[in-house]
Amino acid sequence: MLSVFIDCGPDDQKLAKTLASLIPGAVEGIVREVVLVDRGMGSDARKVADHAGCRVIQAGDLRETIRAAKGEWLLLVEPGARLMPGWIGAVIEHVERVDAGRAGPPCARFRRAAIDRPGFLRRLRQIRAAIAEGFLVKKSQAIGLAGQSGVTPTLERMAKGVAVVRLDAEMRPAQAASR
Repeated sequence: MLSVFIDCGPDDQKLAKTLASLIPGAVEGIVREVVLVDRGMGSDARKVADHAGCRVIQAGDLRETIRAAKGEWLLLVEPGARLMPGWIGAVIEHVERVDAGRAGPPCARFRRAAIDRPGFLRRLRQIRAAIAEGFLVKKSQAIGLAGQSGVTPTLERMAKGVAVVRLDAEMRPAQAASR
């Protein structure tokens, strides 16, 4: 059902935190694969990826990897972000609503965990990454988002400017999850 894509740098600790939060989804059969886009991965991050059974690809192979993804839905997340309990049910509910034609935009993001929500003034000044709260997208739409030839796609670019709904589940963003 779900292929998870993570832009991965050298930080093995962040990667391990994110992968740990995906384990319940793998056990339930929701997460079919985890693909790491190599953005300067270090040897420790590669060891974590190998032990977790992740597939590592080069950034230039992202477009073709999306086309060949095992899941019909893709979840794009930052390394270090952690999905909170209840995320599996929220994803399943959203997918069912989209498939039944009862959802607004088919793309979705998680809610920021209550502990990590900034105050009003801080939110106004804050520049957030497009995948800070994750980005759930149907594979067919992701192919289109990554399909601009001549431009190397990134997970961040794919998620930017796309209409979304909020899932009834929380995620701790990468910066907050490290605390």
